[in-house]
Amino acid sequence: MNQEKHKLIAYKTLLPQINSLLEGENDIVANMANVAAALKSSFDFFWVGFYRFDGQELVLGPFQGPIACTRIHPSRGVCGKAFRDQKSIVVPNVHAFDDHIACSPLSKSEIVVPIVKDNNVMMLLDVDSDKDNDFTEVDKEYLELIAKQIATLL
Repeated sequence: MNQEKHKLIAYKTLLPQINSLLEGENDIVANMANVAAALKSSFDFFWVGFYRFDGQELVLGPFQGPIACTRIHPSRGVCGKAFRDQKSIVVPNVHAFDDHIACSPLSKSEIVVPIVKDNNVMMLLDVDSDKDNDFTEVDKEYLELIAKQIATLL
């Protein structure tokens, strides 16, 4: 089975699990923690986590993986670009991305999905891989669905 089909099956299996984790739970920190853990365990991504916008900076929220940058200015890096553009960004090779913030030299590709409420980015879902070109349209589509689920809880 090719990687794309495997991912599609994994996301279709994961979505109901995430739905039940989020259903009836109003604590956003608990929800972010469970979503990060579910994504990390389902796909074994290098790093999965959230950055919350505090009005000035993107501040690290719940995550799974090695230590991460605690604060990111919205003018910097992949997260900053997704925040400013209010749209998902897939970076096949982070080392070729202008202004990439290297929290870990082991990170090779990245996808960042904004979580938007009332036309404002409230937080970002950030996923890193230790493999080049690891993220596809399937990841983008399903991570955006998960982001929309989280946005309804804000």
